Amino acid sequence: MKILFVGDIFGHAGRKIVREHIGHVREANAVDLTVVNVENAAGGFGVTPGIAEEIFEMGADVLTTGNHVWDKRELIDYMKSAAPESRERPRRVLRPVNMQRGVPGYGIYEGTTQSGVDYAVVNLMGRVYMTGTNDPFEAIDAVLKGIKAKVIVVDFHAEVTSEKVAMGWYLDGRVTAVLGTHTHIPTADERVLPGGTAYQTDVGMSGPYDSVIGVERELVMHKFVTGMPGKFEAAKGNAKMCAALVSCDAASGRATAVQRLMLGE
Repeated sequence: MKILFVGDIFGHAGRKIVREHIGHVREANAVDLTVVNVENAAGGFGVTPGIAEEIFEMGADVLTTGNHVWDKRELIDYMKSAAPESRERPRRVLRPVNMQRGVPGYGIYEGTTQSGVDYAVVNLMGRVYMTGTNDPFEAIDAVLKGIKAKVIVVDFHAEVTSEKVAMGWYLDGRVTAVLGTHTHIPTADERVLPGGTAYQTDVGMSGPYDSVIGVERELVMHKFVTGMPGKFEAAKGNAKMCAALVSCDAASGRATAVQRLMLGE
Protein backbone atom coordinates (compact mmCIF):
# COMPACT_ATOMS: atom_id res chain seq x y z
CA MET A 1 0.00 0.00 0.00
CA LYS A 2 1.24 3.51 -0.83
CA ILE A 3 0.47 6.65 1.17
CA LEU A 4 1.23 10.17 -0.07
CA PHE A 5 1.48 12.88 2.57
CA VAL A 6 1.81 16.46 1.25
CA GLY A 7 3.36 19.03 3.60
CA ASP A 8 1.79 22.36 4.59
CA ILE A 9 0.34 24.11 1.55
CA PHE A 10 1.21 27.81 1.77
CA GLY A 11 -0.88 30.31 -0.17
CA HIS A 12 -1.65 30.46 -3.88
CA ALA A 13 1.87 29.41 -4.89
CA GLY A 14 1.55 26.29 -2.77
CA ARG A 15 -1.83 25.36 -4.20
CA LYS A 16 -0.54 25.90 -7.73
CA ILE A 17 2.55 23.72 -7.33
CA VAL A 18 0.57 20.95 -5.65
CA ARG A 19 -1.97 21.05 -8.47
CA GLU A 20 0.86 20.68 -10.98
CA HIS A 21 2.47 17.67 -9.32
CA ILE A 22 0.08 15.74 -7.11
CA GLY A 23 -1.69 13.97 -9.95
CA HIS A 24 1.36 12.47 -11.63
CA VAL A 25 2.93 11.54 -8.27
CA ARG A 26 -0.22 9.67 -7.30
CA GLU A 27 -0.44 7.95 -10.66
CA ALA A 28 3.25 7.04 -10.98
CA ASN A 29 3.35 5.51 -7.51
CA ALA A 30 -0.11 3.91 -7.50
CA VAL A 31 -1.00 5.86 -4.35
CA ASP A 32 -3.88 4.42 -2.31
CA LEU A 33 -4.28 7.18 0.29
CA THR A 34 -3.49 10.90 -0.04
CA VAL A 35 -3.30 13.20 2.97
CA VAL A 36 -2.63 16.94 2.59
CA ASN A 37 -1.91 19.51 5.29
CA VAL A 38 -3.81 22.71 4.43
CA GLU A 39 -2.79 24.71 7.50
CA ASN A 40 -1.74 27.79 5.49
CA ALA A 41 -3.48 27.22 2.17
CA ALA A 42 -5.49 30.48 2.24
CA GLY A 43 -2.95 33.26 1.81
CA GLY A 44 -0.67 31.69 4.38
CA PHE A 45 -3.20 31.73 7.20
CA GLY A 46 -5.76 28.94 7.57
CA VAL A 47 -8.02 27.43 4.95
CA THR A 48 -11.46 28.29 3.56
CA PRO A 49 -14.19 25.80 2.63
CA GLY A 50 -13.69 26.71 -1.03
CA ILE A 51 -9.97 26.00 -0.92
CA ALA A 52 -10.60 22.75 0.95
CA GLU A 53 -12.93 21.68 -1.87
CA GLU A 54 -10.30 22.70 -4.43
CA ILE A 55 -7.70 20.45 -2.80
CA PHE A 56 -10.13 17.55 -2.59
CA GLU A 57 -10.59 17.94 -6.33
CA MET A 58 -6.82 17.50 -6.74
CA GLY A 59 -7.16 14.00 -5.32
CA ALA A 60 -6.77 14.44 -1.56
CA ASP A 61 -8.64 11.98 0.65
CA VAL A 62 -8.12 13.70 4.01
CA LEU A 63 -7.01 17.24 4.92
CA THR A 64 -5.16 18.09 8.13
CA THR A 65 -4.53 21.46 9.76
CA GLY A 66 -2.85 22.87 12.88
CA ASN A 67 -2.62 26.02 14.96
CA HIS A 68 -3.98 28.25 12.17
CA VAL A 69 -7.14 26.19 11.71
CA TRP A 70 -9.45 28.96 13.00
CA ASP A 71 -7.84 31.83 11.05
CA LYS A 72 -10.65 31.70 8.48
CA ARG A 73 -13.85 31.88 10.48
CA GLU A 74 -15.99 30.44 7.70
CA LEU A 75 -14.32 27.07 8.25
CA ILE A 76 -16.11 26.75 11.59
CA ASP A 77 -19.58 26.41 10.04
CA TYR A 78 -18.12 24.08 7.39
CA MET A 79 -16.79 21.80 10.14
CA LYS A 80 -20.03 21.98 12.10
CA SER A 81 -21.85 20.56 9.08
CA ALA A 82 -19.93 17.27 9.40
CA ALA A 83 -21.59 14.34 11.17
CA PRO A 84 -19.40 11.68 12.85
CA GLU A 85 -20.62 8.95 10.51
CA SER A 86 -20.46 11.11 7.38
CA ARG A 87 -18.06 10.45 4.53
CA GLU A 88 -18.76 13.84 3.02
CA ARG A 89 -15.90 16.28 2.58
CA PRO A 90 -16.41 18.47 5.69
CA ARG A 91 -15.90 15.37 7.84
CA ARG A 92 -12.54 14.79 6.16
CA VAL A 93 -11.14 18.21 7.10
CA LEU A 94 -9.47 17.68 10.46
CA ARG A 95 -8.33 19.93 13.28
CA PRO A 96 -5.90 18.72 15.98
CA VAL A 97 -7.49 16.02 18.10
CA ASN A 98 -5.97 17.34 21.35
CA MET A 99 -7.46 20.82 21.24
CA GLN A 100 -9.48 21.98 24.22
CA ARG A 101 -12.95 20.50 24.64
CA GLY A 102 -15.89 22.08 22.90
CA VAL A 103 -14.19 23.20 19.68
CA PRO A 104 -15.88 22.31 16.38
CA GLY A 105 -14.81 19.50 14.11
CA TYR A 106 -12.96 16.24 14.51
CA GLY A 107 -9.34 15.25 14.93
CA ILE A 108 -9.54 11.81 13.41
CA TYR A 109 -10.99 10.33 10.24
CA GLU A 110 -11.50 6.62 9.65
CA GLY A 111 -12.16 5.50 6.10
CA THR A 112 -11.62 2.81 3.52
CA THR A 113 -9.52 3.05 0.36
CA GLN A 114 -10.92 2.19 -3.04
CA SER A 115 -9.10 -1.14 -2.80
CA GLY A 116 -10.88 -1.93 0.47
CA VAL A 117 -8.17 -1.18 3.04
CA ASP A 118 -9.34 0.41 6.29
CA TYR A 119 -7.28 3.36 7.48
CA ALA A 120 -7.24 6.18 10.02
CA VAL A 121 -5.72 9.65 9.87
CA VAL A 122 -5.04 11.46 13.14
CA ASN A 123 -4.31 15.20 13.35
CA LEU A 124 -2.23 15.81 16.49
CA MET A 125 -0.59 19.02 17.71
CA GLY A 126 2.40 19.60 19.95
CA ARG A 127 2.26 21.43 23.25
CA VAL A 128 5.66 23.18 23.39
CA TYR A 129 5.27 26.80 22.16
CA MET A 130 1.67 26.03 21.18
CA THR A 131 -1.52 27.26 22.82
CA GLY A 132 -4.90 25.62 23.31
CA THR A 133 -3.60 22.06 23.27
CA ASN A 134 -3.78 19.22 25.74
CA ASP A 135 -1.07 16.60 26.28
CA PRO A 136 -0.49 15.02 22.84
CA PHE A 137 0.93 11.79 24.31
CA GLU A 138 -2.11 11.23 26.51
CA ALA A 139 -4.42 12.21 23.64
CA ILE A 140 -2.93 9.79 21.12
CA ASP A 141 -3.09 6.95 23.65
CA ALA A 142 -6.81 7.55 24.07
CA VAL A 143 -7.40 7.83 20.31
CA LEU A 144 -5.57 4.63 19.43
CA LYS A 145 -7.74 2.61 21.80
CA GLY A 146 -10.73 3.23 19.54
CA ILE A 147 -9.12 2.68 16.13
CA LYS A 148 -9.65 -0.70 14.49
CA ALA A 149 -7.69 -0.04 11.29
CA LYS A 150 -4.10 -1.24 11.04
CA VAL A 151 -3.02 1.56 8.71
CA ILE A 152 -2.76 4.72 10.81
CA VAL A 153 -1.20 8.01 9.70
CA VAL A 154 -0.42 10.70 12.29
CA ASP A 155 0.20 14.31 11.28
CA PHE A 156 2.12 15.71 14.26
CA HIS A 157 1.89 19.49 13.91
CA ALA A 158 4.54 20.75 16.30
CA GLU A 159 7.27 23.36 16.69
CA VAL A 160 10.00 21.61 18.63
CA THR A 161 12.16 18.95 17.02
CA SER A 162 12.67 17.02 20.25
CA GLU A 163 8.92 16.77 20.86
CA LYS A 164 8.44 15.38 17.36
CA VAL A 165 11.27 12.87 17.67
CA ALA A 166 9.94 11.75 21.04
CA MET A 167 6.48 11.21 19.53
CA GLY A 168 7.99 9.13 16.73
CA TRP A 169 9.65 6.78 19.19
CA TYR A 170 6.57 6.78 21.45
CA LEU A 171 4.38 5.56 18.60
CA ASP A 172 6.88 3.23 16.94
CA GLY A 173 5.16 -0.04 16.17
CA ARG A 174 1.74 1.40 17.04
CA VAL A 175 1.04 3.45 13.91
CA THR A 176 2.09 3.32 10.26
CA ALA A 177 3.58 6.81 10.05
CA VAL A 178 4.36 9.85 12.18
CA LEU A 179 4.95 12.79 9.86
CA GLY A 180 5.75 16.23 11.20
CA THR A 181 4.39 19.54 9.94
CA HIS A 182 4.42 23.23 11.00
CA THR A 183 8.02 24.47 10.68
CA HIS A 184 7.86 24.65 6.85
CA ILE A 185 11.43 23.33 6.62
CA PRO A 186 11.86 19.78 5.26
CA THR A 187 14.14 17.59 7.37
CA ALA A 188 16.47 14.92 6.00
CA ASP A 189 15.79 12.33 8.71
CA GLU A 190 13.14 10.19 7.06
CA ARG A 191 13.42 6.56 8.15
CA VAL A 192 11.45 3.51 9.17
CA LEU A 193 11.84 3.03 12.91
CA PRO A 194 12.56 -0.48 14.27
CA GLY A 195 8.93 -1.20 15.11
CA GLY A 196 7.75 -0.43 11.57
CA THR A 197 6.69 3.21 11.84
CA ALA A 198 7.71 5.62 9.06
CA TYR A 199 9.00 8.88 10.52
CA GLN A 200 10.08 12.34 9.34
CA THR A 201 10.48 15.29 11.71
CA ASP A 202 9.03 17.75 9.20
CA VAL A 203 7.77 17.02 5.71
CA GLY A 204 8.28 20.66 4.77
CA MET A 205 6.20 23.36 3.14
CA SER A 206 4.50 23.08 -0.21
CA GLY A 207 4.90 26.68 -1.22
CA PRO A 208 7.32 29.48 -2.17
CA TYR A 209 10.91 28.86 -1.08
CA ASP A 210 12.24 32.29 -2.09
CA SER A 211 10.73 33.49 1.17
CA VAL A 212 11.00 33.25 4.93
CA ILE A 213 8.94 30.10 5.59
CA GLY A 214 6.41 31.24 3.00
CA VAL A 215 6.24 34.96 3.73
CA GLU A 216 7.73 37.72 1.55
CA ARG A 217 11.29 37.87 2.86
CA GLU A 218 11.60 41.68 2.91
CA LEU A 219 8.65 41.95 5.29
CA VAL A 220 10.12 39.44 7.71
CA MET A 221 13.61 40.93 7.53
CA HIS A 222 12.14 44.36 8.29
CA LYS A 223 10.52 43.01 11.42
CA PHE A 224 13.73 41.36 12.62
CA VAL A 225 15.90 44.38 11.85
CA THR A 226 13.61 47.11 13.21
CA GLY A 227 11.55 45.25 15.79
CA MET A 228 8.44 46.86 14.32
CA PRO A 229 5.31 44.87 13.44
CA GLY A 230 4.00 44.65 9.90
CA LYS A 231 1.49 42.83 7.78
CA PHE A 232 2.84 39.58 6.37
CA GLU A 233 2.04 38.54 2.81
CA ALA A 234 2.52 35.18 1.13
CA ALA A 235 5.48 35.03 -1.24
CA LYS A 236 5.28 33.62 -4.75
CA GLY A 237 8.73 32.64 -6.01
CA ASN A 238 10.42 29.26 -6.41
CA ALA A 239 7.49 27.08 -5.37
CA LYS A 240 8.13 23.47 -4.35
CA MET A 241 5.83 20.63 -3.37
CA CYS A 242 7.26 18.78 -0.39
CA ALA A 243 5.82 15.39 0.47
CA ALA A 244 6.54 11.99 1.97
CA LEU A 245 5.75 8.74 0.17
CA VAL A 246 5.21 5.84 2.57
CA SER A 247 5.02 2.18 1.60
CA CYS A 248 3.40 -0.18 4.06
CA ASP A 249 1.92 -3.64 4.47
CA ALA A 250 -1.85 -3.17 4.41
CA ALA A 251 -2.52 -6.22 6.58
CA SER A 252 -0.22 -5.28 9.46
CA GLY A 253 0.06 -1.51 8.98
CA ARG A 254 3.85 -1.74 9.29
CA ALA A 255 5.78 0.67 7.07
CA THR A 256 8.45 -0.76 4.79
CA ALA A 257 9.83 2.44 3.25
CA VAL A 258 9.54 6.23 3.34
CA GLN A 259 10.78 8.59 0.64
CA ARG A 260 11.22 12.35 0.89
CA LEU A 261 9.98 14.32 -2.13
CA MET A 262 10.61 17.89 -3.26
CA LEU A 263 9.22 18.79 -6.66
CA GLY A 264 9.59 22.24 -8.18
CA GLU A 265 8.62 24.46 -11.04
